[in-house]
Amino acid sequence: MLRRNLLLVLAMFCLASCSNEPVATFTNPLLPAGADPWCIYKDGYYYYTNTTGHNITVWKTKSIAELATAEKKVVFSPPATGPYSKELWAPEIHFLQGKWYVYFAADSGNNVDHRLWVLENGSADPFQGTWEVKGRLSTPDDKWSIDGTVYEHETQLYLLWSGWEGDVNGQQDIYIAKMSNPWTVTGERVRLSSPTLPWEKHGDLNNPNDVPHVNVNEGPQLLRNKNQLFLIYSASGCWTDQYSLGMLSTTIGADLMDSTAWKKHPEPVFTQSPENKVYAPGHNSFFVSPSGKENWILYHANDAPGQGCGEFRSPRAQPFTWKEDGTPDFGKPLPVATRLTIPQ
Repeated sequence: MLRRNLLLVLAMFCLASCSNEPVATFTNPLLPAGADPWCIYKDGYYYYTNTTGHNITVWKTKSIAELATAEKKVVFSPPATGPYSKELWAPEIHFLQGKWYVYFAADSGNNVDHRLWVLENGSADPFQGTWEVKGRLSTPDDKWSIDGTVYEHETQLYLLWSGWEGDVNGQQDIYIAKMSNPWTVTGERVRLSSPTLPWEKHGDLNNPNDVPHVNVNEGPQLLRNKNQLFLIYSASGCWTDQYSLGMLSTTIGADLMDSTAWKKHPEPVFTQSPENKVYAPGHNSFFVSPSGKENWILYHANDAPGQGCGEFRSPRAQPFTWKEDGTPDFGKPLPVATRLTIPQ
């Protein structure tokens, strides 16, 4: 009896000690630099990647808060010359139909050549096996294409990307097309969004095509909540402090290829916060916590105005909630060094 009572006391002491343990926290930014962050959580690990410009690097970690010290691996180094040798942008790593895929944009050194490319790895662990160039992800009409993302909806794969309508850099629109497998696009492309609102048109740019205004919709990401589907995208020039996130919405039962089924929100849903010293937040992705109960937005931003599209952009993560109508509530981008509880 005495022994049993002692064990009970010890158990209660342990419970009390555990309850008083400090909650593990982290602060942004997750890395000193890294634009276009992408992250998924699978089999107990986060797999993260961002634009380096010169290769494709993937990080692997059990805690997103430990990204700076996580194991990382260069899964692709481009050839010195060729159609995918330069300007590697916005990589995403996906697990589809039993294999790993990385999607990225690249060109030959000439921006008008930008197209989408696919890497494939058949290993269960993307840090094992061999990453091979599966080939070019040919989009319908073969126009300038960047920021490709793949989404599976009701067993159908879709590619969404940012591209030009024609062969001249007049503006960037968001397109969608069906896929027959993770590396093949089929059918026609449908334009879902164009930069038509004032807040989507910030940014003058002198460019080789002598187009003074480059209106931008880019970085599409799909987000589901119950019976609603949201397309979150980045708008305005990334070189401006007004770079922000916009939103289209539709219902789960709608035809995703029907542009009239999508409704554009009139205002940005996530934008700069000078009071919090966060500028040009954008090109985001989403992930859930290990328990599946928390929703997080992952995005890049600058710490000061006028820092543009370069090396100052750093990846940040923060949780978000849902409004009563089911739409996402991203709030404001939080100041760096804000203590956040590690995703649970």
